[in-house]
Amino acid sequence: MKKFVCLVCLLFSFSFAEAQETFIVNDEQLVLKNEVDGKLDLLWNIIDGKYRYFVRTEGNKIIELKNTKKDGKFQQEYKALLNELTDASMDTKRLNLTLFSLKEFIDKYNGSVDSSYQSTVVRNKLLFRLGLFGGITNSPFVTNPDNLTTPFFGGELEVLDVNQISRHAVFLQLKHVLEQDELQYSTTELALGYRFRFINKAKFSLYGNVKFATLNFSKAVVVTDNNGTITTEEFNETAFDVPFIFGVGADIRITENSFITLAYNELFAILLDNQGNFSQDFSIGYKFNL
Repeated sequence: MKKFVCLVCLLFSFSFAEAQETFIVNDEQLVLKNEVDGKLDLLWNIIDGKYRYFVRTEGNKIIELKNTKKDGKFQQEYKALLNELTDASMDTKRLNLTLFSLKEFIDKYNGSVDSSYQSTVVRNKLLFRLGLFGGITNSPFVTNPDNLTTPFFGGELEVLDVNQISRHAVFLQLKHVLEQDELQYSTTELALGYRFRFINKAKFSLYGNVKFATLNFSKAVVVTDNNGTITTEEFNETAFDVPFIFGVGADIRITENSFITLAYNELFAILLDNQGNFSQDFSIGYKFNL
């Protein structure tokens, strides 16, 4: 068994070594991945938490693709450089400084100047992330006179464009709020939402959420005192809403394909009334790429 484990580790180490090389670029030693190999090569890696991209010419010269900011405006130096290297034969107006966009551009150029070139670009690919989470909530959109909090848990499927990685995403979320003795209310919610990443770094992203469609299966027990006569009624309700519920969240990368998630949910809703309690809806979770 130990020999097998050692062999597997050796194979993984060999694969990793083949996938990356060490280069000296402007007196800086960098470990880079070779993404495209042709008349122009595309090299890249995440260095100090930032995506950095380089092109290697046929003369083995390595040049970094940059997009510096001056006086609040991006200079887009990478477009001018690629125009020069391709003799302006390719349109760079809509070229983004992202792995997929650069890969597609350089791949297309290599194919146009070398009939034997084999394309490696996979287009129109989506990235799926699966997450699990748990937290507490005071259910701000239901009657809760004592402002009690109850635990909840759930799961989420997030869909992103693989375009390294898009700021935009949609998600399908399933959440169950547990019942407790003091607040006899529980619900299972299926929600469809949209997410926009305001900060979108390799190791950290901060985003806003909006749930624009929800389906709730709720149960509540209402106790009333009518002149000393205590009555208890149980209600079961299924409700579909278009509430536009807003919240914020963050992803913290812990491995290449997994994240710790933090969220402050149900801050406010456009089409649901707050029942008098400021939102106390917090969760922590784990998310990974499928």
